[in-house]
Amino acid sequence: MKPAPFAYKKARSLDEAIALLGEHKDARLLAGGQSLIATLNMRLSAPSLLIDINAIRGLDGIAVKGGAVEIGALARHVDVERSDVIAKHAPLIARAMPHIGHAAIRNRGTLGGSIAFADPAAELPACLLALDGEVEAAGPKGKRTVKAADFFKGLFETALGAQDVLTAIRVPAADKHTRVGFAELARRHGDYAIVGLAAAARANGKGLNDVRLAFFGVGATPVRTKKAEAALASGNVDAAVAALDLDPPDDLQATGMAKKHLAGVLLRRVAGQLIGAQQ
Repeated sequence: MKPAPFAYKKARSLDEAIALLGEHKDARLLAGGQSLIATLNMRLSAPSLLIDINAIRGLDGIAVKGGAVEIGALARHVDVERSDVIAKHAPLIARAMPHIGHAAIRNRGTLGGSIAFADPAAELPACLLALDGEVEAAGPKGKRTVKAADFFKGLFETALGAQDVLTAIRVPAADKHTRVGFAELARRHGDYAIVGLAAAARANGKGLNDVRLAFFGVGATPVRTKKAEAALASGNVDAAVAALDLDPPDDLQATGMAKKHLAGVLLRRVAGQLIGAQQ
């Protein structure tokens, strides 16, 4: 299929993009386009205007600032994947990047696009939640930040307002006490995950503190499992699996019951990554 007719405008600044969003209530932002173009072609989205934000300067940086890793919204997946800063200071994101789509998708897709699209089976929203990160957005009233726990509202729904432009994400920079784990199950590498898990914790001697388990592909948003986190912090992996309070819906890939079983399998794998780093 071909998309419905639309107008096109290349924004040269954040202010221009924000103003255009205000003038055209059904406009959509175009960054990497790896999700948007597909929805246009299937006519799941039919905006009157596409606002291309690729010419806006300063939105593609990757840097450590004030104890946090800041990644600009227009940073391409491939650049994040190859970044020494990410490898050293955001190892969970580094582990997740090779699982995002295929090479051609990572060459064009952007980190901000993935976070803003908020696909519940995507890797980066779960990583952001597991790392207790935050999203920066610019709108008519200036810039604001939203914690990851408050950002993902529902299926493809976020805290971004109608005139907001996502500009960056920030996650705490890793240190010697940081422990991370990542695993997913997909029908083939690069496909959306049937179930996935992004995890982060703090080393405490031979144990773990502040365990954060963010599952994806099991609900309308990334899902944390507090009871399982507490059990894993105590060192009891079996208890953590038993405490998984997930209720995944059936979908085209698997039944909810199968997804919950696979979530337990992934929890054991990721627990091995977290605990194994302690030994």
